[in-house]
Amino acid sequence: MRTGSLIITGAQVWDGAGFTARDVHIVDGRVVSAAEAGADAEKLDASGRWLIPGLIDAHFHAYATSMDGLENERGPLSFTAINGARRLTRALQRGFTTVRDVAGGDIGLAQAVDADLFLSPRYHFTGPALSQTGGHGDPRSAHVDVCFSHGHMCEVVDGVDNLRLAVRNRMRTGAHAIKVMASGGVFSLVDPIRNPQYSSEELRAVVDEATRRGSYVCAHAYSSEAVQHAVAAGIRSIEHGNLIDQATAEMMAEAGAFLVPTLAAYDAMDRRGEDLGLNETSLAKNAIVLEKGQDAVRLAHAAGVRVGFGTDLMGDLEDDQLAGIRLQVAASSAAETLRSMTSVNAELIGDDALGHLGEGAYGDAVLLASDPLADPSVLWEQDARVAVVRGGVVV
Repeated sequence: MRTGSLIITGAQVWDGAGFTARDVHIVDGRVVSAAEAGADAEKLDASGRWLIPGLIDAHFHAYATSMDGLENERGPLSFTAINGARRLTRALQRGFTTVRDVAGGDIGLAQAVDADLFLSPRYHFTGPALSQTGGHGDPRSAHVDVCFSHGHMCEVVDGVDNLRLAVRNRMRTGAHAIKVMASGGVFSLVDPIRNPQYSSEELRAVVDEATRRGSYVCAHAYSSEAVQHAVAAGIRSIEHGNLIDQATAEMMAEAGAFLVPTLAAYDAMDRRGEDLGLNETSLAKNAIVLEKGQDAVRLAHAAGVRVGFGTDLMGDLEDDQLAGIRLQVAASSAAETLRSMTSVNAELIGDDALGHLGEGAYGDAVLLASDPLADPSVLWEQDARVAVVRGGVVV
């Protein structure tokens, strides 16, 4: 990955609780002490500006090229990958210097990122999500009589032994984590949104395989029933969680599970889905979860759950990525949302060089025009980004 040396001077720097005036020295892509800074480093005058760590989107889909499930899965991979590269570049330009792709991506796209073939955030991927037959990752409608086993974003795998093999293959090919579909969803056509998916034995097998490789499992799950089913199996990261209740939030907190809300997705589908051709089944399902997403964030925070941040945007809805920040700030606060997008997501991913600007951190940062605690809109307004820095390079 391309890295650089940079001194950012005069900024108010986010430390996880507030802002402190200090310079940030980056050498070969890492934050260092002033004593280690080289005299030949590039300089960025940040006087009168606010500097935050590079943002992390923990629920991103590089390969979500379409609002149609089968098109996403079975379209030409060459088009999907090139379009995915463009989606990654645009995310970086918005200030997301790291993304976690939870349903899709592959080692080839990761190699292209590492080889600096295009501008991209740091890229973590799960490979295709695992779905039971007729589950959230199965894109077939009830009346469509075609075979489907796998695509670019999802794979249908049933049974404990088959799931163990699928996890091992993902670990073999560089996946950072494993994604399972543990409830119905908005995009899928034949599964009630509340119902838990996969048996307890199947989920435990997935968790066992991932854990023994030093990884973890994240689960698409909306309802309390589905979330409790997943957490009881040892799943670490709950994606969405819109329909949880207080008891479920407390169970998550006790188990140490994370919640990754994806508020941008429901708002975008509600406003734009019909015009972009989203089917009636998905529009009706979206209405169920739309109003509950912010309530789930509030419940999770109150229970002491570590709340991250994600967007989950499909097709042309991609450009609503920053809107998710506004929605999460409204459900919590600017400070909590900043932590969600930085230190909490970094802890979830498991890389202590992410999510802060202390010594040893990656030189990833966003320079804002004004104080986000006083004026939170600078977190989601593109024009408020004075600079985006990735690995000590102003991008």
